[in-house]
Amino acid sequence: MKMQIYIYKSFERFWHWTQSFLILFLALTGFEIHGSISFFGYQNAVAYHNIAAYAFIILIAFAIFWHFTTGEWRQYLPTLNNLKAQLSFYLFGIFKNASHPTRKTVLSKLNPLQRLVYLGLKVLVIPVMVISGLLYMFYRYPQGNSVEPLNIRSIEGIALLHTAGAFLLVAFIIVHIYLITTGTTLTSNLKAMITGYEEIETEDANAESGMKTDEPEKELTLSE
Repeated sequence: MKMQIYIYKSFERFWHWTQSFLILFLALTGFEIHGSISFFGYQNAVAYHNIAAYAFIILIAFAIFWHFTTGEWRQYLPTLNNLKAQLSFYLFGIFKNASHPTRKTVLSKLNPLQRLVYLGLKVLVIPVMVISGLLYMFYRYPQGNSVEPLNIRSIEGIALLHTAGAFLLVAFIIVHIYLITTGTTLTSNLKAMITGYEEIETEDANAESGMKTDEPEKELTLSE
C-alpha cells in the first residue's frame, strides 16, 4: 500500500537547496580562480567566492543549531544493519528492479550507506573545506601598516587540500543527482525535497505518524 509521509521539514528543505546552490557556486568560482574556466572574470570570481564562503559558514552554523535543537543529528548515527544489503542494492539490485532493502520513515530518513557518507561529509570533508578555505583566505592579513603572513611555511599544501575537498564535493553532488532518479518514479525524490512529502510503500498505513492518505480529510502532518 502506498501513502505519502511528511518527511522533510521546511528548514531542512531550505538548508538542502541553499547548501546545494552554494557548493555549486563555490565550485564554479573556485575553478575560475584556478584558471580552469572563465566566466565572471578573475577579480569578480575571487570576490564572489569569498562572499559565498561566508554565506556557507553562516548556513552551517544555523544547520548545526537546527540539528541539535530538533534531535535530527540522530539521523546520521552510523549503523551496520543492512549496510551490505544497501551496497549490493546500489551496485546490482537497482539494475534488476530489486526491492529496496530499507524503508524510509520520519525517524529514519537515511539508509545505512547514506548515514556513513553524510556523516563523513559533515565531520570531515566540509570542516576541512571551511578550515582550509579560511587559512587560504587569511594567509596574509593586514597588521598595522603592513601585511603579515600567518605562521605557515607554505600555502601550497592548504591549496591542494582545499582543491581535493572541492573535487570530493562535486563528485558527491554528481552521484547524488543520479541517485535522485532512483526513487519510486524518476522525479519522486526530487518532489519530496520540494514539497516535504514522499510516497512510501507500507503494509500498515496507520503505522507512521506524519501520514497523508489519498483522502484529503484524513491528512496528518508533523509539526515543523
